[in-house]
Amino acid sequence: MPTALISHHDCVLHVNGSGHPECPQRIDAINDQLKKQDVYDYLVHVDAPRATREHLVLGHSEAYVDLIHRKSPTNGSIQLDADTAMNVHTLDASLRAAGAGILAVDKVLSGAVNNAFCLTRPPGHHAERLQAMGFCFFGNIAIAARHAIRQYGMERVAIVDFDVHHGNGTEDIVDGDPKILFCSSFQFPFYPGGYRDNVANQRVNTPLKSGCNSADFRAAITRTWLPALEEFQPEMLFISAGFDAHLEDPLANICLLDADYVWITQKLMDVADRHCSGRIVSMLEGGYALPALSRCATAHVRGLMALQ
Repeated sequence: MPTALISHHDCVLHVNGSGHPECPQRIDAINDQLKKQDVYDYLVHVDAPRATREHLVLGHSEAYVDLIHRKSPTNGSIQLDADTAMNVHTLDASLRAAGAGILAVDKVLSGAVNNAFCLTRPPGHHAERLQAMGFCFFGNIAIAARHAIRQYGMERVAIVDFDVHHGNGTEDIVDGDPKILFCSSFQFPFYPGGYRDNVANQRVNTPLKSGCNSADFRAAITRTWLPALEEFQPEMLFISAGFDAHLEDPLANICLLDADYVWITQKLMDVADRHCSGRIVSMLEGGYALPALSRCATAHVRGLMALQ
Protein backbone atom coordinates (compact mmCIF):
# COMPACT_ATOMS: atom_id res chain seq x y z
CA MET A 1 0.00 0.00 0.00
CA PRO A 2 1.17 3.58 -0.60
CA THR A 3 2.34 6.30 1.78
CA ALA A 4 0.24 9.43 2.24
CA LEU A 5 1.73 12.93 2.35
CA ILE A 6 -0.69 15.16 4.25
CA SER A 7 -0.14 18.91 4.08
CA HIS A 8 -1.90 22.21 3.38
CA HIS A 9 -0.98 25.61 1.96
CA ASP A 10 -2.22 27.29 5.17
CA CYS A 11 0.80 25.83 6.93
CA VAL A 12 3.21 28.06 5.01
CA LEU A 13 1.24 31.21 5.88
CA HIS A 14 2.07 31.05 9.59
CA VAL A 15 5.12 33.23 10.29
CA ASN A 16 6.84 33.61 13.65
CA GLY A 17 8.80 36.69 12.61
CA SER A 18 11.73 37.78 10.48
CA GLY A 19 14.70 35.45 10.77
CA HIS A 20 12.86 32.92 12.93
CA PRO A 21 14.21 29.37 12.37
CA GLU A 22 10.73 27.80 12.30
CA CYS A 23 9.96 29.30 8.91
CA PRO A 24 7.65 28.51 5.97
CA GLN A 25 10.64 27.57 3.80
CA ARG A 26 10.97 24.36 5.84
CA ILE A 27 7.97 22.88 4.03
CA ASP A 28 9.09 24.19 0.65
CA ALA A 29 12.56 22.68 1.10
CA ILE A 30 11.17 19.23 1.88
CA ASN A 31 8.74 19.31 -1.04
CA ASP A 32 11.55 20.37 -3.37
CA GLN A 33 13.76 17.53 -2.18
CA LEU A 34 10.96 14.97 -2.55
CA LYS A 35 10.61 16.11 -6.15
CA LYS A 36 14.37 16.14 -6.76
CA GLN A 37 14.61 12.53 -5.59
CA ASP A 38 11.63 11.50 -7.74
CA VAL A 39 9.53 10.56 -4.71
CA TYR A 40 6.85 13.24 -4.68
CA ASP A 41 4.66 11.83 -7.46
CA TYR A 42 4.52 8.37 -5.87
CA LEU A 43 2.94 9.64 -2.66
CA VAL A 44 -0.79 9.94 -2.03
CA HIS A 45 -1.32 13.69 -1.59
CA VAL A 46 -4.10 14.76 0.76
CA ASP A 47 -5.02 18.21 2.07
CA ALA A 48 -5.09 18.44 5.85
CA PRO A 49 -8.50 19.37 7.29
CA ARG A 50 -8.95 21.66 10.27
CA ALA A 51 -9.09 19.83 13.57
CA THR A 52 -12.39 20.30 15.37
CA ARG A 53 -12.84 21.42 18.94
CA GLU A 54 -13.74 17.82 19.79
CA HIS A 55 -10.36 16.74 18.46
CA LEU A 56 -8.38 19.46 20.24
CA VAL A 57 -9.80 18.61 23.67
CA LEU A 58 -8.29 15.15 23.31
CA GLY A 59 -5.04 16.89 24.25
CA HIS A 60 -5.98 20.20 25.84
CA SER A 61 -8.48 21.71 28.23
CA GLU A 62 -11.48 23.51 26.78
CA ALA A 63 -10.25 26.70 28.43
CA TYR A 64 -6.90 26.44 26.65
CA VAL A 65 -8.53 25.80 23.26
CA ASP A 66 -10.74 28.85 23.82
CA LEU A 67 -7.69 30.92 24.81
CA ILE A 68 -5.78 30.13 21.60
CA HIS A 69 -8.83 31.04 19.52
CA ARG A 70 -9.23 34.31 21.43
CA LYS A 71 -5.55 35.18 21.07
CA SER A 72 -5.64 34.80 17.28
CA PRO A 73 -4.99 38.33 15.91
CA THR A 74 -7.12 39.92 13.22
CA ASN A 75 -4.10 41.84 11.94
CA GLY A 76 -0.39 41.93 12.65
CA SER A 77 1.02 39.44 15.11
CA ILE A 78 1.34 38.79 18.83
CA GLN A 79 3.93 36.97 20.98
CA LEU A 80 2.76 34.21 23.28
CA ASP A 81 6.31 33.84 24.56
CA ALA A 82 9.78 34.81 23.35
CA ASP A 83 9.81 31.96 20.80
CA THR A 84 6.17 31.56 19.85
CA ALA A 85 4.17 34.08 17.82
CA MET A 86 0.76 34.15 16.16
CA ASN A 87 -0.10 36.03 12.99
CA VAL A 88 -3.49 36.14 11.30
CA HIS A 89 -2.87 32.74 9.69
CA THR A 90 -1.43 30.90 12.69
CA LEU A 91 -4.71 29.54 14.06
CA ASP A 92 -5.69 28.04 10.70
CA ALA A 93 -2.21 26.57 10.26
CA SER A 94 -2.32 25.09 13.76
CA LEU A 95 -5.75 23.58 13.15
CA ARG A 96 -4.50 22.08 9.87
CA ALA A 97 -1.42 20.65 11.60
CA ALA A 98 -3.56 18.96 14.24
CA GLY A 99 -6.12 17.92 11.62
CA ALA A 100 -3.40 16.27 9.53
CA GLY A 101 -2.73 13.79 12.32
CA ILE A 102 -6.42 13.01 12.68
CA LEU A 103 -6.77 12.38 8.95
CA ALA A 104 -3.57 10.33 8.88
CA VAL A 105 -5.00 7.99 11.53
CA ASP A 106 -8.23 7.66 9.55
CA LYS A 107 -6.39 6.92 6.31
CA VAL A 108 -4.08 4.34 7.86
CA LEU A 109 -6.73 2.54 9.90
CA SER A 110 -9.17 2.46 7.00
CA GLY A 111 -6.54 0.65 4.96
CA ALA A 112 -6.37 3.40 2.33
CA VAL A 113 -2.62 3.78 2.93
CA ASN A 114 -0.01 1.84 4.84
CA ASN A 115 1.42 4.85 6.61
CA ALA A 116 1.47 8.64 6.45
CA PHE A 117 3.80 11.60 6.84
CA CYS A 118 2.28 14.90 7.92
CA LEU A 119 4.24 17.72 6.31
CA THR A 120 2.78 20.53 8.39
CA ARG A 121 3.72 23.37 10.66
CA PRO A 122 3.65 24.73 13.30
CA PRO A 123 5.08 21.72 15.12
CA GLY A 124 3.39 20.42 18.23
CA HIS A 125 5.48 18.43 20.68
CA HIS A 126 6.22 21.33 23.06
CA ALA A 127 2.57 22.37 23.45
CA GLU A 128 1.45 21.28 26.89
CA ARG A 129 -2.11 20.64 27.94
CA LEU A 130 -2.49 24.21 29.20
CA GLN A 131 0.35 26.11 27.52
CA ALA A 132 1.75 27.00 24.10
CA MET A 133 5.54 27.11 23.92
CA GLY A 134 8.57 26.33 21.78
CA PHE A 135 6.95 27.26 18.43
CA CYS A 136 4.01 24.92 19.24
CA PHE A 137 0.28 25.54 19.83
CA PHE A 138 -1.48 22.15 19.84
CA GLY A 139 -0.10 18.72 20.74
CA ASN A 140 -0.55 17.29 17.26
CA ILE A 141 0.95 13.86 17.80
CA ALA A 142 -0.72 13.31 21.19
CA ILE A 143 -4.09 14.34 19.75
CA ALA A 144 -3.66 11.90 16.85
CA ALA A 145 -2.74 9.06 19.21
CA ARG A 146 -5.75 9.77 21.41
CA HIS A 147 -7.96 9.81 18.30
CA ALA A 148 -6.77 6.30 17.42
CA ILE A 149 -7.66 5.16 20.93
CA ARG A 150 -11.04 6.87 21.15
CA GLN A 151 -12.30 6.39 17.60
CA TYR A 152 -10.84 2.98 16.80
CA GLY A 153 -10.55 1.28 20.16
CA MET A 154 -6.76 0.95 20.16
CA GLU A 155 -5.50 -0.47 23.46
CA ARG A 156 -1.77 0.21 23.03
CA VAL A 157 -0.18 2.93 20.93
CA ALA A 158 3.39 4.20 21.08
CA ILE A 159 4.69 7.71 20.39
CA VAL A 160 8.41 8.00 19.61
CA ASP A 161 10.11 11.39 19.38
CA PHE A 162 13.63 11.76 17.96
CA ASP A 163 13.65 15.56 17.84
CA VAL A 164 16.71 17.08 19.53
CA HIS A 165 14.44 18.81 22.07
CA HIS A 166 12.52 16.84 24.65
CA GLY A 167 8.84 16.38 23.78
CA ASN A 168 7.67 17.94 27.02
CA GLY A 169 4.24 18.80 25.66
CA THR A 170 3.53 15.28 24.48
CA GLU A 171 4.79 13.97 27.81
CA ASP A 172 2.52 16.36 29.70
CA ILE A 173 -0.57 15.43 27.68
CA VAL A 174 -0.20 11.63 27.76
CA ASP A 175 1.26 11.30 31.28
CA GLY A 176 -0.50 8.55 33.18
CA ASP A 177 -2.36 7.13 30.18
CA PRO A 178 -1.80 3.35 30.32
CA LYS A 179 -2.63 2.98 26.64
CA ILE A 180 0.25 5.19 25.46
CA LEU A 181 3.99 4.49 25.62
CA PHE A 182 6.04 7.66 25.06
CA CYS A 183 9.71 7.45 24.05
CA SER A 184 11.76 10.63 23.62
CA SER A 185 15.46 11.15 22.86
CA PHE A 186 16.89 14.64 23.30
CA GLN A 187 19.95 16.70 24.11
CA PHE A 188 20.24 17.34 27.85
CA PRO A 189 20.73 19.72 29.53
CA PHE A 190 18.96 21.82 26.92
CA TYR A 191 15.63 23.47 26.10
CA PRO A 192 12.94 22.99 27.40
CA GLY A 193 14.55 21.87 30.65
CA GLY A 194 13.89 18.81 32.77
CA TYR A 195 12.06 15.58 32.07
CA ARG A 196 10.03 13.09 34.05
CA ASP A 197 11.28 9.78 35.41
CA ASN A 198 10.88 6.68 33.31
CA VAL A 199 7.92 4.43 34.01
CA ALA A 200 7.65 0.90 32.62
CA ASN A 201 5.21 0.65 29.70
CA GLN A 202 4.54 4.37 29.86
CA ARG A 203 7.61 6.56 29.45
CA VAL A 204 11.18 6.13 28.17
CA ASN A 205 13.20 9.33 28.28
CA THR A 206 16.63 9.01 26.68
CA PRO A 207 18.81 12.08 27.36
CA LEU A 208 21.83 12.57 25.09
CA LYS A 209 24.95 14.54 25.96
CA SER A 210 26.08 17.50 23.89
CA GLY A 211 28.34 16.18 21.14
CA CYS A 212 26.57 12.83 20.94
CA ASN A 213 27.52 11.13 17.67
CA SER A 214 25.96 8.44 15.49
CA ALA A 215 27.34 5.52 17.48
CA ASP A 216 26.22 7.04 20.79
CA PHE A 217 22.72 7.72 19.45
CA ARG A 218 22.24 4.28 17.96
CA ALA A 219 23.49 2.59 21.12
CA ALA A 220 21.13 4.66 23.30
CA ILE A 221 18.08 3.90 21.14
CA THR A 222 18.99 0.21 20.96
CA ARG A 223 19.42 0.07 24.74
CA THR A 224 16.30 2.00 25.76
CA TRP A 225 13.61 2.40 23.11
CA LEU A 226 13.74 -0.90 21.26
CA PRO A 227 13.30 -3.23 24.26
CA ALA A 228 10.50 -1.03 25.62
CA LEU A 229 8.68 -1.10 22.29
CA GLU A 230 9.07 -4.86 22.04
CA GLU A 231 7.64 -5.33 25.53
CA PHE A 232 4.76 -2.91 24.96
CA GLN A 233 3.80 -4.38 21.54
CA PRO A 234 1.97 -1.30 20.24
CA GLU A 235 -0.93 -1.67 17.84
CA MET A 236 0.00 1.60 16.13
CA LEU A 237 3.15 3.70 16.04
CA PHE A 238 3.31 7.51 16.02
CA ILE A 239 6.52 9.38 15.20
CA SER A 240 7.42 12.93 16.18
CA ALA A 241 9.98 13.37 13.41
CA GLY A 242 12.36 16.19 14.29
CA PHE A 243 15.55 16.50 12.25
CA ASP A 244 17.35 19.07 14.40
CA ALA A 245 19.75 16.57 16.00
CA HIS A 246 21.65 16.71 12.71
CA LEU A 247 25.28 17.86 12.73
CA GLU A 248 24.39 20.82 10.47
CA ASP A 249 21.52 22.13 12.60
CA PRO A 250 22.22 25.52 14.21
CA LEU A 251 20.01 25.16 17.27
CA ALA A 252 21.62 22.19 19.02
CA ASN A 253 24.84 20.24 19.56
CA ILE A 254 24.06 16.64 18.59
CA CYS A 255 26.06 15.27 15.67
CA LEU A 256 23.75 12.92 13.76
CA LEU A 257 24.19 12.29 10.04
CA ASP A 258 21.72 11.60 7.25
CA ALA A 259 22.30 7.86 7.63
CA ASP A 260 21.10 7.95 11.23
CA TYR A 261 17.62 9.01 10.12
CA VAL A 262 17.60 6.17 7.62
CA TRP A 263 18.62 3.82 10.43
CA ILE A 264 16.02 4.91 12.98
CA THR A 265 13.25 4.95 10.38
CA GLN A 266 14.09 1.36 9.46
CA LYS A 267 14.19 0.30 13.11
CA LEU A 268 10.76 1.82 13.69
CA MET A 269 9.42 0.25 10.49
CA ASP A 270 10.63 -3.13 11.80
CA VAL A 271 8.75 -2.58 15.07
CA ALA A 272 5.62 -1.57 13.17
CA ASP A 273 5.86 -4.60 10.89
CA ARG A 274 6.14 -6.95 13.86
CA HIS A 275 3.44 -5.45 16.04
CA CYS A 276 1.33 -2.89 14.15
CA SER A 277 0.69 -4.41 10.73
CA GLY A 278 2.94 -1.60 9.48
CA ARG A 279 0.65 1.16 10.80
CA ILE A 280 2.65 4.39 11.26
CA VAL A 281 1.70 8.05 11.43
CA SER A 282 4.70 10.39 11.34
CA MET A 283 4.53 14.15 11.89
CA LEU A 284 7.16 16.82 11.24
CA GLU A 285 8.57 18.52 14.31
CA GLY A 286 11.93 20.37 14.26
CA GLY A 287 14.80 20.75 11.82
CA TYR A 288 16.17 24.17 10.95
CA ALA A 289 19.15 23.70 8.63
CA LEU A 290 17.15 23.60 5.41
CA PRO A 291 19.53 21.43 3.33
CA ALA A 292 19.88 18.82 6.11
CA LEU A 293 16.19 19.00 6.95
CA SER A 294 15.15 18.40 3.35
CA ARG A 295 17.55 15.48 2.87
CA CYS A 296 16.73 13.76 6.16
CA ALA A 297 12.96 14.24 5.93
CA THR A 298 13.07 12.82 2.42
CA ALA A 299 15.14 9.87 3.65
CA HIS A 300 12.50 9.33 6.35
CA VAL A 301 9.68 9.40 3.80
CA ARG A 302 11.60 7.05 1.52
CA GLY A 303 11.92 4.70 4.48
CA LEU A 304 8.17 4.82 5.07
CA MET A 305 7.74 3.98 1.39
CA ALA A 306 10.18 1.04 1.79
CA LEU A 307 12.52 2.57 -0.78
CA GLN A 308 15.64 2.44 1.41
